[in-house]
Amino acid sequence: MKFKLLVAAAILLPSAASAQSMNAEAFYKRSKALVAKGPLALLSRGEINALMTEASNAGKAARAQRLAAVAAGKPPRACPPEKSSMNSDEFMQRLGAIPPAERARINMTEAMTRITIARFPCPR
Repeated sequence: MKFKLLVAAAILLPSAASAQSMNAEAFYKRSKALVAKGPLALLSRGEINALMTEASNAGKAARAQRLAAVAAGKPPRACPPEKSSMNSDEFMQRLGAIPPAERARINMTEAMTRITIARFPCPR
């Protein structure tokens, strides 16, 4: 079972991580620019899709990293329930809570991991 999880993580992690093309600060700025457009943002379907894909890939990569750590017998950095969701307002609030200098040097996978840690810390 652990071997299958490690293989799955090895397959998913590089593909999800390689699909990322921006750091967390670039993602944040692009998202805020869309929000500033108000209802006209709906006309920016390509940008919306690009950001949604980026966030989805980051979430999948962060999950794969967590599962790989657990499979390797290491403690996970976050302990989310199997099923959870977050609306875009909460996501942007939590992403905005990461200082801009840090957002500029981390990718979206790390940002997603930090958001998950803040929301679902592991009991110590």
